[in-house]
Amino acid sequence: MNNAIFIFPGQGSQKVGMGKDFYDNSTLAHEMIEKASQRVGFDFKALLFEENDQLEQTEFTQPAILLVSLIAHALFSQEFSIKPICALGHSLGEFSAISAVGALDYCDAVDLVHRRGLLMKQACTGIDVGMMALLGLDDSTVESLTCQERELGKKVWAANYNGDGQIVIAGNKEDLISLEPLFKEAGAKKAILLPMSVASHCPLLSSAQAELGEYLEKWLKNTFLSPVISNVTASAYHDKHQAKELLMSQLIEPVKYKQSILHVEKDAECMIEFGGSVLKGLNKRLTQKPTYSITDMKSLEEALVFMTK
Repeated sequence: MNNAIFIFPGQGSQKVGMGKDFYDNSTLAHEMIEKASQRVGFDFKALLFEENDQLEQTEFTQPAILLVSLIAHALFSQEFSIKPICALGHSLGEFSAISAVGALDYCDAVDLVHRRGLLMKQACTGIDVGMMALLGLDDSTVESLTCQERELGKKVWAANYNGDGQIVIAGNKEDLISLEPLFKEAGAKKAILLPMSVASHCPLLSSAQAELGEYLEKWLKNTFLSPVISNVTASAYHDKHQAKELLMSQLIEPVKYKQSILHVEKDAECMIEFGGSVLKGLNKRLTQKPTYSITDMKSLEEALVFMTK
């Protein structure tokens, strides 16, 4: 089977122990973790495999998830050579996708998203920020309500379009909490404040854009083996200039995951999620095409069996 789309999870998919089975059973995984640790100056084995509070801090969460995703992708590619129709990721996962198609060395990618996390954290310093998941409201209702409240001085924005009736908003935490009754009155089944230390994909991160752009200019390559789908536009790009501009914009623009899947799924026989299973859950509501999640050696083998039928 050759008509596959590669997909990569973002923040929220992290958990202690992720990647351990790869590390225990693969020399390649062992080497990638050791090299990544040397590059950024902290121990990924401790971060990934031991109980700690760093894994929930965005500057550590991001490189941890990306590294496990790229290990899963490397192990898959070692056994089965395929050029995907395209690659895409959810927020942070877009950086994994770019690395998977050859436009970003994996150690550079680990360093880049570590720095991205630090820049995001710095942009939110001194602001009590948050993110909230809304269930049961359509896109237009959320957009209308958040626009209305911004005109009244509230700092709230749509941040992630994950599926029909499943949107995440970001902004000032106090404003988010104060608007919960409004969302419930509009028909929201749930309004859940998420355990986030930053307000992703909204204008509160605008101060991080320029420096992120410098790192992107330094490390991105103009070699795209397959196109990547932008979170910002839900459309494909395939060169360094586009990648840089879109990834800078991605900091302050909402993630159009739902729109991206609907745009590309018609051309695919399946999707393969590397390093997590969160997107597989989202995809069940978006497409009838199967998603295979690779999170350990067993699921890797299952995906390989399917692909070689």
